[in-house]
Amino acid sequence: MYLSDIGTIAILLALAGAVWSGGAAVAGVKWQRAELVVSARRGVYLVIALELVAALTLILSFLTHDFGLRYVAERSSLDMPWYYIAAAFYGGQEGSLLFWSLTLAVFSTIAVRRYHQTHQALLPYVIAVLMTIQTFFLFLLAFVSTPFERLNFTPSDGAGLNPILRDWGMLIHPPMLLIGYMSVSIPFAFAMAALLSGRLDNEWIKVSRRWILASWIFLSLGNLLGSWWAYHVLGWGGYWGWDPVENSAFMPWLAMSALLHSVLVQDRRGVLKIWTMGLVILSFGLSIFGTFLVRSGVIASVHSFSLSAIGPFFFFFLGLVLIVPVGLLVWRSPHLKSERPMDSLLSRESSFLFNNMLLITIALVTFWGTVFPLVSEAVTGNKATVGKPFYDQANGPIFLALVFLMGLGPLIPWRKASRDTLLRNLMWPVATGGVAATVLVILGMREPAVVLAYAVCAFVVAGIVLEFYRGGRVRRMQTSENWPLALIRLPWRYQSRYGGYLVHLGIILITVGVVSSSVYKLNQQVALKPGESVTVGSYTLTFPGARQGLEGATQIIVAPLHILRAGDKTPETILPEKRIYPNFENQPTTGVAIHSTASEDLYVVFNSLGEDGSVSFFVFVNPMVIWIWLGGGLLLFGGVISWYPKTGRKEPRAVSSVRTLPPTTPVDVEVAVAR
Repeated sequence: MYLSDIGTIAILLALAGAVWSGGAAVAGVKWQRAELVVSARRGVYLVIALELVAALTLILSFLTHDFGLRYVAERSSLDMPWYYIAAAFYGGQEGSLLFWSLTLAVFSTIAVRRYHQTHQALLPYVIAVLMTIQTFFLFLLAFVSTPFERLNFTPSDGAGLNPILRDWGMLIHPPMLLIGYMSVSIPFAFAMAALLSGRLDNEWIKVSRRWILASWIFLSLGNLLGSWWAYHVLGWGGYWGWDPVENSAFMPWLAMSALLHSVLVQDRRGVLKIWTMGLVILSFGLSIFGTFLVRSGVIASVHSFSLSAIGPFFFFFLGLVLIVPVGLLVWRSPHLKSERPMDSLLSRESSFLFNNMLLITIALVTFWGTVFPLVSEAVTGNKATVGKPFYDQANGPIFLALVFLMGLGPLIPWRKASRDTLLRNLMWPVATGGVAATVLVILGMREPAVVLAYAVCAFVVAGIVLEFYRGGRVRRMQTSENWPLALIRLPWRYQSRYGGYLVHLGIILITVGVVSSSVYKLNQQVALKPGESVTVGSYTLTFPGARQGLEGATQIIVAPLHILRAGDKTPETILPEKRIYPNFENQPTTGVAIHSTASEDLYVVFNSLGEDGSVSFFVFVNPMVIWIWLGGGLLLFGGVISWYPKTGRKEPRAVSSVRTLPPTTPVDVEVAVAR
């Protein structure tokens, strides 16, 4: 018996446990049998225990170099450091599916453990939905794409992880993105529980809000890390190319961003109930679509796996998770009407609705561009390509309108804004935007779209500063704190509001970085012999000569450059390089050299080495790229502040509200057993 056999058995038992848990939850509700629901809850704990056994088995197989296991032989080798060997766990299709399923088991356990006493009416339905999702992934792992398939022989060494994945970004980007996809399952399960049980008040909203925020944070982190990884590894000079797999990660983030705003409006004003429920379904559908797109291989991408048999199963499941929830939503829609009409188009709830519509429009445009090659091939027989210009031209104006609304919304009161209130709130932000546009034109900026974009960003920043000033002033009056202390403590006292402002400020920094680096990028290809110099932009680059060496069986060629920026006296050295891996048919990988400042990045790619010792370089000067990463950090920080619970605040217990239907099968399932 091999160690991997334990993993196979654990997966099969976990599949049986998930089927039992989901079925027992449904039966417990239908037959009003509390002991069955308790059994379903314990089944969730059994599933996580068995999946942990399977995951540990696979990790140990990697660390002990069990090359008789196909997945280990294809993803690792003896010369790989232990941390890349551990990361190879999710470096392929089978392991990433196991990681997805394992983290779902972890999140399911946390949710069940946390809410089994406070939300007894919803929990059986939540368990049933989560275990249905779990059953699908465990079925794939057991019968379609198992990581425990053994070879007929045991090779002396494995092929190793794909060279492009041998970067420390591999340790953080894939798991964060996979957790982001998976974590949408929890709010989806609570939303479906509300539809199935008929408890259509705000109970599911209150319990789901922090889960939605957590999912949004993971998706944000996954997208940011993916952009950063593409920037410093792929060597094409950019950070976002609208690749299909990039799009598949971006679309759930857009839907979850819309959902966050919609949840706030529903909880505050009792409106947008159908819209909110629809956004939950859309978000989960897009997360499954993203997982499907990467693993099916139906669309070519540098990020996706090869074409596999897993695609049809995912396509079927995607249809299931869209058709059934939409049917439930239609069934319950008469009981999801808004509690009150919107009082005015000039209100905060209306601005949030318009914000939502723009976010979903961007998602739809991105979705169409992603699937259009498949549609084109099906209709005409030719697979058309949709490149970056399409997305920039289609989504660019919508993004700008979205940024404007992002600044306008907080300045408009709830319900209805009077003319005096609007003038008072908008005066300084509008003036700031106008002054910014005027100064930029005076300084020589002539691109209207760029001037408008910067002016809108100035408008939003001014609005955020105004809100912090007003909040800080009130806090100083209440507490007698000095200004710095009042401003620092303000976000922790009113987390949702001021955490959101920090998120918006982070998006503004990202917007400025994207606009600047897209419009004012400079790129040039140069070839230098040893001792030669060249000037690119404000930089003088001197090439002293290449040097070569070996790191194990990997050949390394380094082409150092001494760089001197105009106005500087001391040059710095950067080290572009190439690594050639013999296990991958001498496939070279490019080590990009990046010299970053607050104003721009010097980005150098080692292209080729000539027989005479000369080296060809691609040189890019990318303005303000570091602002993207700083903005991303601020965005995540604001998200964490919004998520972080207040000291002493307890999770709200279930309460009844205006439109709570009797459950389809009424039962408070665990009360009797708990007693």
